[in-house]
Amino acid sequence: MALLPVRLRLARQPRVHAGRGVVLGRHVRFEVSPGAEVALGDGCALGARARILARGGRVRLGPGVTIGERVTIVVHAGVTIGAGAALEEGAVIVDFNHAFDDVEQPIRLQPLRCAAVTIGAGARIGLGASILAGVCVGDRATVGPHAVVTTDVPAGVVVGGVPARPIGVRA
Repeated sequence: MALLPVRLRLARQPRVHAGRGVVLGRHVRFEVSPGAEVALGDGCALGARARILARGGRVRLGPGVTIGERVTIVVHAGVTIGAGAALEEGAVIVDFNHAFDDVEQPIRLQPLRCAAVTIGAGARIGLGASILAGVCVGDRATVGPHAVVTTDVPAGVVVGGVPARPIGVRA
């Protein structure tokens, strides 16, 4: 991953705050709406074409977090990623979903249901995995490739599948 010093890339991003030693790959994109905020801890690395779209709330990446290429994080409520966690290429985190209570109204016109997402310290999110609204992935937990996580993952547990289910314990 070709990484560039963060100061060169964030000069025009007033709602993105970066710690020391943060590096960004090519074509990393931040879209941060008024009232939203992104905080990148010391030593974070974001791979090429990673996207953080903060429509509301706060995105917090702890120290040493690694975000792989083409990772997408879309936030309305909030996302917190603990120190040393890693999201592999193509992973997705979304903290909202549309309501679909009124069958007469198109889903796109119904309200959003938002719930913050937390990824624990040292957690590993696999290639192409999806983390959905309200989920807490515990410290040192592992989410397998292409898994869809709809419920909380306890610390140190390995999950996989669609929907994600426990398949082991991380040593």
